[in-house]
Order: sequence, then structure tokens, then C-alpha cells
Amino acid sequence: MTDTLRPPTASPTVTDGTADAPRSLNRSLGVVGGTLLTLSCVTPASSLFVLVPGLFNSLGTATAMTIGIGAIICVAVAFAYSELGTLIPSAGGEYAMVGTLAGRFAGWLSFIQSLIVVMIVPSVIALGTAAYLAPIVHVSAPVAGAGVMLAATVAGLLDLRANAWITGIFLVLEVIAAGVVSVLGFAHQQRGVSSLFHGVLADTAGHSSAVSVSSMVASMGVALFVTQGFSTAIYLSEELEDPRRNVARTVLWTLGLSAVVIMVPVVAITLGAPDLATLTGGDISGMVSQWANSGVGTFISLCIALAIINAGIVMVIQNSRVLFASGRDRAWPEPVNKAFGTLNRFQAPWVSTLAVGVPGALFCFVPGQLLSNITGVAVTALYLLVAVGALLSRRGAHKSTPAWRQPLWPVLPALLILALGWVLVHQDHKALLWTGVITVVASLYWLCYLRPRQETRWVITLPEDQQL
Repeated sequence: MTDTLRPPTASPTVTDGTADAPRSLNRSLGVVGGTLLTLSCVTPASSLFVLVPGLFNSLGTATAMTIGIGAIICVAVAFAYSELGTLIPSAGGEYAMVGTLAGRFAGWLSFIQSLIVVMIVPSVIALGTAAYLAPIVHVSAPVAGAGVMLAATVAGLLDLRANAWITGIFLVLEVIAAGVVSVLGFAHQQRGVSSLFHGVLADTAGHSSAVSVSSMVASMGVALFVTQGFSTAIYLSEELEDPRRNVARTVLWTLGLSAVVIMVPVVAITLGAPDLATLTGGDISGMVSQWANSGVGTFISLCIALAIINAGIVMVIQNSRVLFASGRDRAWPEPVNKAFGTLNRFQAPWVSTLAVGVPGALFCFVPGQLLSNITGVAVTALYLLVAVGALLSRRGAHKSTPAWRQPLWPVLPALLILALGWVLVHQDHKALLWTGVITVVASLYWLCYLRPRQETRWVITLPEDQQL
């Protein structure tokens, strides 16, 4: 079991004598606030309006079925997250959970996969902004995406409770947009429900072709990413009140609500698209304009643009906590650790926030499809490592630790490991190569720097109040 270092119960004032002591974040979020933040991370900006059009391009009418299969897999993943998140409620998220249960190196591998997601996902989402701003202003996707990332970074430096209200307001607009799309799609139904189970797509010339099972499997990484935001609750577990109860509630509520808000519009769009070529094109705002009028299409586009900004804010908040925890757990040379662990007057890790937001703005100038594919690989690998942690969650002292416990253990995590391993090896080869190279370099860093310094580096910190 990984060694852990618990922060002392210190006053808010940090003196020279306590400057190097690990610090904890304030517990200021309840289930509602946590759910608003986590739900904003998946619905609908980062999924329905940015990622799903790409799935329509490659899967056509099989998109809903592929997302549905991914959502079923995510139920098992959410069970694992809920158990491990209540067992080990740390801002480090996956790496703290896996590292505590499966050893430091496994935790480091989890951190690297989460770091890939941390640095890339906000950019992937932000790149979708330009398409939905088109009715009022024309700007290139990289420039619009970079602007969203910088705005989200500024918001991430503010008080967390204030951000919960901001994202909650934007979330209302997201749900309205998803609801309008759903109503219009069902009202203009062009094909039967059976089409959802017969994958067909069409090219720009209108020629149709069947969707193969291999295409669905290759897109499964992105499909898992569509509902991935429920894991945000884990990153916020150090700031959730009563984490033993609220982490699991937040994870499961978020997954359930996001699945509904995403799946209903996807089904409506699939059934209501004027033709297969339009569906495969994935232009959701264009379809809305055809179903209603240009005014409604413009309104939906602006709601989507605000939703993307909302998702960016949440992701920057979430991802900065990962870097904060890595600095607190001494994953880097000491100057970097101190910088990542620095909190501002709002108790936000401001250096970590800038470290996520500024590179994220630069990533907006990298081809979006490559970023999406790399993220799909990293998310699948991360889920696989969490499933391994869940399989080991009831051995030794952890067996009797108070925590939410998943059903059908150990069968469910074992099946999950097999399913995710199969999905992983069928992902895009270029994305697998990039992710593999990053993982190898990170492993060398572990062998050459972290492993020889096990007493002072990569000591996973658990909050003092984790044993309730």
C-alpha cells in the first residue's frame, strides 16, 4: 500500500516553519453545488454540441447506440469511482485512489493519463466555440478556443462557490438548448426508432453505407469521453461536505442526469434529421434552423457558445486541483511543488490554474481530431487503472474502512477491466502512439527521479478529515 502523508491541523496562516507542510482545501460544497459543477462538465457543451457531431460524421444512425453502450460501461466505472472516491477523498482524484490501493507507480501512471486529459480536454471543447458564434461573428476556431480558455482561466481564479452559481446559471441555458433540440427533432421525425439499431451513414453525395462494428469499437473511446465528466466529483472530493456520502451521490446523480440530457437529443436528432447526409454532417444548429427558423437557430447557437464557456470554466477548476494535489504530494522538484500548491485569497490554486489554462489556449492551435483521439485513449486507460484500483479496494485495512461499496464486487470491476482493455487496443493508432510515448517518458521520469527519492517525493497526501 502506498505511503501517505496527512496534513497537520494548521491555522490558515502559513509561517516559515510550516511553509512546506501539505495544505488542504476548504470543504464548502454540498451535493447540489458539486452536482452543478460536475454536470456542467458533461452536458451538453462538451458532449452533445461538440463531441457528438464528430460521432455523427463517423457513425451516422449508430451514434445513439454507441453512446448508449458507452453509458452502460460508464455505470460500472461510476460504481468504481464512487467506492474509491469515498474511500480516498482526495483532490488528486484517480492517482490518489489508485496510488493508495495499487502502489505508487500505478498511481503515477494514473496521474499521467489524467494529466493528458487535464491538458487537452478543455481545448477540445473550446475549439467548438467558433461554429456556434458564426450567426453573430466569424472567427477562426483556434482563436475562439484560445479566448474561451483564457476567460475560463480568469473565472477559475475566483471563489469556488461563486463559480458554482455561475456554472449553474449557464447550465440552465444548456438544458434549454438541449430541450429545444429534442422537441424539434421529435416533431420533425423522418425515420422510425428501428433506425437507431441499424447503423447507416451517407457521404455528401448522398450515397449511404453500413456502419461496421469495428467503427463503433474504434469510436468507443470518444463515446466514453461523452459522459466522462462525472469524475469531476472525485477531483472536488476534498471540497465536498461529508464526502463519505456526497461523493457517491454526486458521481451517480451526474452520470444519470447527463445520460438523459445527452441521449434524448441524440435520439431526436437521429430520428428528425432531414436526410442521412445532413445527419452525417453533424451540423446541429443548421438542423435547428431547418426545423424552425434562423432566429431559433441563432438562439440555440448562442446558448451552445455560452455552454462551451461554462464547460471550460468547470474543467479549468477541476483540472487545476489535479496539479495542486501533485505539487502537494511532491511529484516535482521543490520549486514547482511550492508553486502548484500556492493558494490565492479565494483559496484557489492560482499557479495550477494558470498552468492548465495558458497551455490549453495554445493547444487550440493543434488539429482538433488528433486531440480528441488522444483524449479517448487516455480516458480509456484511466478508467482501466481505476477498475484495477477497485478490484484491490477491499484488501487489508481498506476492507473495514467506512465507504460507499459498489455492488457485484469483484465480478463487476473484473469484467470492466476486460472490456476496457479490449476497447483500448482498438483505438486510433496515431493516438495510441502519442499516448504511449508520453507514458514511456513519464515512466522514465519515475524510474530516474521519483523512485530513488521515495521518502521525499510522490508521497500521496490524504486530507486529515478523511476518516469520518
